[in-house]
Amino acid sequence: MIRVTDTIAIDESEITLEFIRSSGPGGQNVNKVATAVQLRFDVAGSESLPDDVRERVVRLAGKKMTDDGELIITARRHRTQAANREDAIERLVALIKKAAARPKPRKKTKPTQASKERRLHDKRHRGRVKRLRKEIPHDDD
Repeated sequence: MIRVTDTIAIDESEITLEFIRSSGPGGQNVNKVATAVQLRFDVAGSESLPDDVRERVVRLAGKKMTDDGELIITARRHRTQAANREDAIERLVALIKKAAARPKPRKKTKPTQASKERRLHDKRHRGRVKRLRKEIPHDDD
């Protein structure tokens, strides 16, 4: 079990880890050793996630989500398979922790009287500056 929060824990059987070849520099090693990790987690079919957290995970994941509701995290920062595996799991846990935090509801506010007065003062000042820039017609009589 992977503990995410006090109330959320993910069973390791819900996660699929696939080891793939990493791109980028690394010389001959990069072509023969599969050190990158592709973590797949079925968000839509997960029993571990509450419905509200599931919806927020889908929204936060963005392009990492497939059409089938599967989250794909690719980790290739490190040179070893074990480090990339840990990195992928840490990133999954961080994403779910972020989704588990309920967003604070926004309270509608109105502008204060002082801010309204400042805005109008600034508008008058700006208009005055622009008026002074106008060319005054000269009388050549």
